[in-house]
Amino acid sequence: MPQPLIEFRCVRKRFGRLVVLDGVDLRVLPGQSLVIIGASGSGKSVMLKHIVGLLRPDAGEVYFDGQRIDTQPERRLLVLRQRFGFLFQMGALFDSLTVGENVGFPISEHTTKTPEQVRQVVAHKLRMVGLAGMEAKMPAELSGGQRKRVALARAIALDPEVVLYDEPTTGLDPVRADVINELIVKLKRELNICSIVVTHDMNSALRIADRIAMLHEGRIIFDGTPAEIQSTTNPVVRHFVTGEADASELAALGVEKRNAAGGAMPQRWNLNAEGRP
Repeated sequence: MPQPLIEFRCVRKRFGRLVVLDGVDLRVLPGQSLVIIGASGSGKSVMLKHIVGLLRPDAGEVYFDGQRIDTQPERRLLVLRQRFGFLFQMGALFDSLTVGENVGFPISEHTTKTPEQVRQVVAHKLRMVGLAGMEAKMPAELSGGQRKRVALARAIALDPEVVLYDEPTTGLDPVRADVINELIVKLKRELNICSIVVTHDMNSALRIADRIAMLHEGRIIFDGTPAEIQSTTNPVVRHFVTGEADASELAALGVEKRNAAGGAMPQRWNLNAEGRP
């Protein structure tokens, strides 16, 4: 197999008594689009932070491009992070800067380009996300979808090898969310970048992914293609994919599962204490 660009080897991480990652193994190839799904609080964003060294594992190893990074000093990680772009959940634009200044910020901070060269790069990145000529706008003048696209233009400003997306469609209506999905696919194709996307949105996951991995109770319990996840028989994965609450969870609330006609639904899965059939 080709050498992975990113690799987790038995990574463990806990915060106090809370075990978040409990022996995670994962390999991501260059140019691949991986979507990480899982319940809220399952550790998806914690995984992203380990990839760029913002968090270090309690045990295990993290590699990028064949180099172990979890033991690197901060000064070396600062250089390595320039090979990544990051789209934050809410965009995280600087409200006091124009669109052009937001996109140009990492270029001015990390390169020796002249102001004119920075302007040219900014104009090119904004064209790539369908916002040509918006340099003078302020973030407050933009819609939610436009702000996400500006943040994406900033994420690719340094021509990264990897872009990390943390819930990229959060807060967007279905049409604007689909625009972001199409942009993620377009940028992967045109820039040949590796995309790692954390999301709860299964429509986005199935549209974006080459591979989908599901994190549950600190471990990867599914790793496969979009087609494979739609046909999985694993009940935990299946309930997440279909968005259906488990009958046992509803029973704890004193609620009976209903079908579209208003009748009670039979319990689909009989789970043991480990959440397996």
